[in-house]
Amino acid sequence: MHSTALLNEADRLMTVCNSCRYCEGLCAVFPAMEMRRAFADGDLNYLANLCHACGACYTDCQFSPPHEFNVNVPATLAALRAESWAAYAWPRALSSLFARNGVAISIIAAVSVVVFIYGFAAFNDPQVLRGIHTGPGAFYVLMPHNAMAALFGAAFLYAIQALAMGLRAFWRDIGEPTGTLTNPPSLWQAMKDAGRLRYLDGGGVGCFNEDERPTDRRRVYHHLTFYGFLLCFASTCVATLYHYLLAREAPYAWWDLPVVLGTLGGIGLVVGPIGLLMEKAKRDTALMDTGSSGMDAAFTLMLFLTGVTGLALLVWRETSAMGPLLALHLGVVFALFITMPYGKFVHGLYRFAALVRYARERRMMAE
Repeated sequence: MHSTALLNEADRLMTVCNSCRYCEGLCAVFPAMEMRRAFADGDLNYLANLCHACGACYTDCQFSPPHEFNVNVPATLAALRAESWAAYAWPRALSSLFARNGVAISIIAAVSVVVFIYGFAAFNDPQVLRGIHTGPGAFYVLMPHNAMAALFGAAFLYAIQALAMGLRAFWRDIGEPTGTLTNPPSLWQAMKDAGRLRYLDGGGVGCFNEDERPTDRRRVYHHLTFYGFLLCFASTCVATLYHYLLAREAPYAWWDLPVVLGTLGGIGLVVGPIGLLMEKAKRDTALMDTGSSGMDAAFTLMLFLTGVTGLALLVWRETSAMGPLLALHLGVVFALFITMPYGKFVHGLYRFAALVRYARERRMMAE
């Protein structure tokens, strides 16, 4: 017996699938499953996070509902993933709160920071909020750079700490040695597989979403979101180097690298999340874990708002709207940081770690 009912159900399904093996060519889950004859809790959580939710196995399975075996691998592994994220979260008490009220907590966090920044500016000089500020250092009229760096640096470091602790708990639970995470061949293979979303293609035909006609739409929207996020992060890193190494203060000209990267990333964070939310709204409920919809929606919404507010700030930064837009953008980014360890952002970390382990297992089997 396992520690939860979901783990028991996942064990039952994997036992059935291990006997059938019809779906072994669809993704990494089934070859990884075939390497085992029994499933510990960590094995099942590993398989759940290795799953990319393409839905192909549900469509192809001869035992899926309404068959009496009731084999529904996508929905069961989706629910198990969400359960594992809560189990690995650090500190644990915050995960259950976010899972129940993800959207509300994200919005409250964002609004709280907006109010704080407004209050900070109003206390020092109320005219700042209504003025037009241009040129280097214009953003720091609203809040000094050091205060801004301290506030968001603390939020970012907290997020990194919480994510690292969660990933550590996952890695220990699946029983993998620490050295695997630093093994160059496994890391490189996992990076290639994650970078092109190799296992979100339903075995080559595409992802199944609202019906039995596969498409690549979810894969495209995931790419836009993922690379949009990376470009925005790169923009922030380059801007930090500009500030501390070159003594150049934001805002920068539209042709400067931080702005170019941020603009491209912002477009990705607008188009990608909108597409993902549209696809999720159409998705067959048989493939979904409806219990974690709030967690998914909060993360996707925060990414979308980050892109929208960032682009709006770029367009209207030389008008009197700059102050309110900057406060709003910073509030959204702060909320994204502090909620990342308790939302769907973690699926990227755990899935990458699972891909690293799968790459090592596959190499060992081939040797």
